[in-house]
Amino acid sequence: MLTVDFNLLPINKGDRVLDCGCGTGRHTMHVCKLEECMVCGLDILDDDVKKTKIMTKHMDQIKETKGWGEAMLGDALRLPFNDACFDKVICSEVLEHVKDEEQGIRELVRVLKHSGSMAITVPTQLTETAYWNIDSDYYHHPGGHVRIFRAGQLVEALRRNNLKVYAIRFEHALHSIYWLLRCIFKLKNENAFIPALYYKFLVHQITTKSRFVNMIEDICNYIFPKSVVIYAMKG
Repeated sequence: MLTVDFNLLPINKGDRVLDCGCGTGRHTMHVCKLEECMVCGLDILDDDVKKTKIMTKHMDQIKETKGWGEAMLGDALRLPFNDACFDKVICSEVLEHVKDEEQGIRELVRVLKHSGSMAITVPTQLTETAYWNIDSDYYHHPGGHVRIFRAGQLVEALRRNNLKVYAIRFEHALHSIYWLLRCIFKLKNENAFIPALYYKFLVHQITTKSRFVNMIEDICNYIFPKSVVIYAMKG
């Protein structure tokens, strides 16, 4: 499941791309398929880095990739890279976790080349407020969310750091329902029947890509999206 739209963040031949907070590598792996480029996935969790490495290596072995991908351990607040070394930066669902979002944004901008582009995604204010009020375990656990963003608040933070926003999109309304169900039936109750059943529906949709369901989600993204995605250019 991709959150970033690569029609709005086009990957060009020869690009160096950073996927900051790559998790298990969903965006890293997709970018490797798009173009002859270099992609670096970075995450603070060792298990996620290992999974990303394994999957990118497997994709390369079965010749599913055009580009080259790698993954490494690192902290989004102290990126281990020189200034202006990436053409594109992806930071998906990360800033809501870090202690200092302003420092995180400064680091992303620092490693981005002049005229380079980035996509930053965070959960929406509407859904986060609902989840926080329903079940405190949603945020009150190690690795949980530490803040709620307003879209305008994030846009202003990007502008303060020499970024020009050129597109804003809202995504994943169907996943909003899943996390609402998880909170209603309590996050710690991972075997709750109704959330588990809905999760199977989500997996089926990701696999089959039903055009009808996609159309329904596109409509719902105007009402209760799970994520806001902001596309910006440096300089």
